[in-house]
Amino acid sequence: MSVADVAEGKDYSFPKEEEKILSLWDRLDAFKEQLRRTEGKPEYIFYDGPPFATGLPHYGHILAGTLKDIVTRYAAATGHHVTRRFGWDCHGLPVEYEIDKKLNVKSRDDVLKMGIGTYNEECRSIVMRYSKEWEKTVKRLGRWIDFENDYKTLDPSFMESVWWVFSQLYEKGLVYRGFKVMPFSTACSTPLSNFEAGLNYKDVSDPAVMISFPVIDDPDGAALVAWTTTPWTLPSNVALCVHPELVYVKVRDNEKKKVYIVAEARLPAVPGAVPKAKKGAKKDDKPEGGFEVLAKMPGKELVGLRYKPLFDFFAPLAAAPGSSKGAFRVVADTYVTDDSGTGVVHQAPAFGEDDYRVCLANGVCEKGDSLPCPVDLNGRFTEEVYLFKGLHVKDADKEIVAAIKEAGRLVDNSAITHSYPFCWRSDTPLIYRAVPSWFVKVEEIKERLLHNNMLTYWVPSYVKEKRFHNWLENAHDWAVSRSRFWGTPIPIWVSEDGEEVVCISSKEELEQLTGEKVTDLHRHFIDHLTIPSKRPGQPPLRRVDDVFDCWFESGSMPYGQLHYPFENKELFEANFPADFVAEGLDQTRGWFYTLMVLSTALFDKPAFKHLVCNGLVLAADGKKMSKRLKNYPDPTEVIDKYGADALRLYLINSPVVRAGNYEYVLILMRCGCP
Repeated sequence: MSVADVAEGKDYSFPKEEEKILSLWDRLDAFKEQLRRTEGKPEYIFYDGPPFATGLPHYGHILAGTLKDIVTRYAAATGHHVTRRFGWDCHGLPVEYEIDKKLNVKSRDDVLKMGIGTYNEECRSIVMRYSKEWEKTVKRLGRWIDFENDYKTLDPSFMESVWWVFSQLYEKGLVYRGFKVMPFSTACSTPLSNFEAGLNYKDVSDPAVMISFPVIDDPDGAALVAWTTTPWTLPSNVALCVHPELVYVKVRDNEKKKVYIVAEARLPAVPGAVPKAKKGAKKDDKPEGGFEVLAKMPGKELVGLRYKPLFDFFAPLAAAPGSSKGAFRVVADTYVTDDSGTGVVHQAPAFGEDDYRVCLANGVCEKGDSLPCPVDLNGRFTEEVYLFKGLHVKDADKEIVAAIKEAGRLVDNSAITHSYPFCWRSDTPLIYRAVPSWFVKVEEIKERLLHNNMLTYWVPSYVKEKRFHNWLENAHDWAVSRSRFWGTPIPIWVSEDGEEVVCISSKEELEQLTGEKVTDLHRHFIDHLTIPSKRPGQPPLRRVDDVFDCWFESGSMPYGQLHYPFENKELFEANFPADFVAEGLDQTRGWFYTLMVLSTALFDKPAFKHLVCNGLVLAADGKKMSKRLKNYPDPTEVIDKYGADALRLYLINSPVVRAGNYEYVLILMRCGCP
C-alpha cells in the first residue's frame, strides 16, 4: 500500500504492516546478519538486566526494552558490534513463592519434609514458564535481542562465576558472618536486604499502646511509661531507654492514684494529663483532672533504675541490685526523641536495630544467639512465650494488649496510621528480627562507590546525583545470604567448632577437595559433600545452609553471562565496564546498586559507563504496574489493535522518560556512539 493510499484514508492496518516487516526480517535473518556484518568492529557492550519468566511482561518492561533497543540499534548503525543477549533471573523468592502456593507450603518444615531436592526440582520446572510468551512479545515489539544465546542464573556456568565473585570478596576480607537485626519476611522465612525492604511501603493502621513499668523501690510508687506500635515485641522487653539530656517529669494522676515518669515534652500525650472543663461548667470554674508535677530530672538521672517486667518469660535475666549488667534496667541513648511517644522507649533487642545496639552497649544482654528471640522463622511465638505460643506475631497484638490490661499495666490503647514495609514478594508485613547472615562490607568501600558513581553518566542526571548518590552515601553492609532453598548455594564449608572455614571458588576446587564429581551446583547436589579437616581426628567441614540473595546473582551477571574468569577472560577484560545499561527508577536500589557494589569490590570500577533510567509506568489506579497484581491491560491486545510502533512512540515520548527527541540524540551520543 502506497503513501497516497494512506493519505486518501483507504483501509490500512499498521499492525499488519509491522507483521510483514517482521516476516521480512525473519527471511533475511536480519539481526544475525547485522551481527555478522559488524564482526571485527569496535565492541559496544550492553548489559541486559534479567527479568523473571514466572510472570508475563508489562509496560514497564516494554518501556525499558524500547530504550535499550533504541540505543543499541544506533550503536550498531554507527560502526559498532553490539552483542545483545537476553537474560533470565531464575532463583529466589519469586520462584519459591509460586511453588509455595502451588504445593500449599506453609513453612520451612513443609519443605524439609518433602525434601529439598523435590522442592528445588519443582522450582526448576516453572522458572521458564512464560519464556516463549516473553520472546513472542519482545520480538513483536521489533526489538533485536538474542534469545537463542540467552543466559540463565541457574546455569552451572553462571553459578560458578557467582562462586568466584564471592570467593574474591572473601579473600579481600569483605565478607563476614554477623548477627544483626534485619527486615524479615515471615511469609518467606528469610531476611531481606535493606533495599528490598524499601520496595513496598504501605500506609497501615497499627495499635499504639502506652504501658507502665513500675520502678522497684520508688518511694512514690512511680512507673515509667513507654509507648510502642508493635505490642508483639513486649513479651521480649528487657530494658527501657531514655535520652540522657531530655527533661523528664514525675507526675501524679490524682484521679487514678497513679504516678508516672515521662519526658516533659510528651506529658500532654498521656491520657488525663491535660485538665478538661466540667460538663456544664461556668466560665470561671477550674478544669478537672490534670497531673501534679512531683519532680523534674534529666534522663541520665534515671539510668540504672530497675523495674518490674511485664511478663515473667525472661525473669532470670534481671539485673541484681546495683549491677550495671543484666535486664529490666533503664539505659540511655541519644536516639530517643521527644517528637512522639513518651520519651521512654521499650527495648526488645532481637526485634529492633537500635534496641540491639543499645542493649549490647549497656550490658543488658550478650551478642548473638543468647538474645531473647522467642519468634521462629515463620513469625510464630515459640514455647518460651508460653501464653502466646504458636500465634503469628501480628495476630498476637490483641491478646498481648488484653493481657497487659488485665495486669493493670495498660495506660492507653489507641491506633496510628503510618507507612510500614511489606515483603515485595508475598505482600505481607515485614518484621525486624535478629538473624545470622553473611554480609558484604559495603560500608568499608563506600568512598570508592561514591567515586565510581561520579565516573558514570546518567539520564536523567539528578537520579545519579541525588537519589543514587544519597543511597550509596547511606548504604549499610549487604546481607547476601538467604535461609532458603532454590538459589546458588553460599560456597562456604565450616567445621563444627567454627575454627576452619573454606570458601570454594570453582566446581573444580570443590571436586578436588571432596573427591566427588559435581554436575550441578544447587543445594540438593552438593549439601551432602564434606571437606576433610586439616586437623587430625576432627570431623569434616560441612556447607552452611544458606543460598545467595538473587540480587547478588543479578549483580554478578557481567561475569556470569560470560562464565568469567573460566572462559572469555580476554573478551571481558578488554570491554569492562559496559558501555550502556537501562532500567526503571526502582533499580537504583536494586540492580544498578548491586552492579556497582560488586564491580567496585572486584575491580574498583563502575560496572557501566552510561545509564538511562526511566520512570515507572503506573496503572490506572496510580499504583505501580505489577505482574503479581495484574493491574494493567494485556500488551498483546494493545499491540494487535494499535501496533507496536504506536506503543513504542507513546512510551518514549511520555513524561515517564523525561526527555524529548532532541535530548535522545544527546543520550545516544553520550552513550558512546559517534
